Amino acid sequence: MSDRLADLPNIDPALFGRLDPGRLLAPARAAHAPRFLLLYGSLRERSYSRLVAEEIGRLLRAMGGETRMFDPSGLPLVDDVSDEHPKVRELRDWVQWSEGMVWSSPERHGAMSGLMKTQIDWIPLSIGAIRPTQGKTLAVMQVSGGSQSFNAVNQMRVLGRWMRMLTIPNQSSVAKAYQEFDEAGRMRPSAYYDRVVDVAEELMKFTLLTRDAAPCLADRYSERKESAEALSRRMRQAAI
Repeated sequence: MSDRLADLPNIDPALFGRLDPGRLLAPARAAHAPRFLLLYGSLRERSYSRLVAEEIGRLLRAMGGETRMFDPSGLPLVDDVSDEHPKVRELRDWVQWSEGMVWSSPERHGAMSGLMKTQIDWIPLSIGAIRPTQGKTLAVMQVSGGSQSFNAVNQMRVLGRWMRMLTIPNQSSVAKAYQEFDEAGRMRPSAYYDRVVDVAEELMKFTLLTRDAAPCLADRYSERKESAEALSRRMRQAAI
């Protein structure tokens, strides 16, 4: 055991070591357009959470990104149907396709909407050996009918961390959303709109910085140890 690990008796030296900068700063960079999945949390005909998601989608595409917006209409409650339901399969497939996500929810009763939470709950922490959200970037946004609030975005930040996502520092909270969009559903010029632009720019930057390094960023000692122990058990069984 090297001197630097001599004072760490609980560490498995075979699974612990200094970070390889080559993994984190890989010279080969992906050339395809960054891929973003947009989720919104209201089924109203004039859904402001959808309108603001559409607005950030336009911005992301203008910056060179590719976007998909999931339509949650018809998505069943969690555990009410099997994972093979078409809407569930579509959502999960698009999550795996994406490299970054935008969650846009109205604030209802001081919280994100039930529809927003249902979409997130249908995204598992793992599908087989794949963790569909781990290492992906996330931007959180909310709209309110009254004064500005941050309850929904704060809750979504907690969920993003739980889903092992890289939630960007910036966020958007649009107060009195019914005043912020014109008849065509386009957001009017305002400080709120400028903040949406800020969020789009920051999401794009963080995605470009981290998407190639995501496997390294999401590589954890505890999981390497767990995988090694599982492999050891399998090898012992094979030898019986």
